[in-house]
Amino acid sequence: MRTKRIGDVILDLQNISLAFGGVKALTDISFDVREHEVRAIIGPNGAGKSSMLNVINGVYTPQQGRIVFRGQAFEKMNPRKVAEMGVARTFQNLALFKGMSVLDNIMTGRNLRMKTGVLAQMLRIGPAEREDLAHREEVERIIDFLEIQNYRKAPVGQLPYGLQKRVDLGRALAMSPSLLLLDEPMAGMNLEEKQDMSRFILDVNDEFGTTIVLIEHDMGVVMDISDRVVVLDYGRKIGDGSPDEVRNNQDVIDAYLGVAH
Repeated sequence: MRTKRIGDVILDLQNISLAFGGVKALTDISFDVREHEVRAIIGPNGAGKSSMLNVINGVYTPQQGRIVFRGQAFEKMNPRKVAEMGVARTFQNLALFKGMSVLDNIMTGRNLRMKTGVLAQMLRIGPAEREDLAHREEVERIIDFLEIQNYRKAPVGQLPYGLQKRVDLGRALAMSPSLLLLDEPMAGMNLEEKQDMSRFILDVNDEFGTTIVLIEHDMGVVMDISDRVVVLDYGRKIGDGSPDEVRNNQDVIDAYLGVAH
């Protein structure tokens, strides 16, 4: 049994509404995320889960509502600012550089942390060389943590899908985030790969103290690793609470858990 040290609210989404033309993606949704917790967002396809992640990390700007992150209120975010504030994200569809090595893919996650100029980095002179070595050391730690040492020089495109998802997680971790957004981290995986990814997510949460928000369709995984779950259906919130509370919520059962998916 893990001992949790869940803290205060660090992310508070207040009355978020998002529409594309006449189509409502999110309607008046409010929920919060506490420091060090694993917070799941679930719901059927088209429920608005990915739209919500896109609002959090600044890809979409809601027409209504605001986001409060670490006590600071925002009506709109932008992805770079969000990243600089310590929020990283993985994507449902892998956006890795398939021809580059595992090491180089994960290194791209350190770009925001690099202080020397591009030319100095290319020439690897003076402070740029020292900075590059420090970043590579951090990336090697992540590679060890994710148990992909044997693949560090391999082109990512040659790896099995489950390992590519692990590299995607590694690139997000390389940003040293305090809040990590995971968009269907288990999608397309077999049972063994799901078990591995679940273990890594819990280890990131435990050992790094990283707060995690994840979208996931595998209810077994969600109920096993989440501290709290928010349920969306057709862009509305229909449930919010502990896994047990959500599992026994009649609205959630009717809309989602009671149907085959």
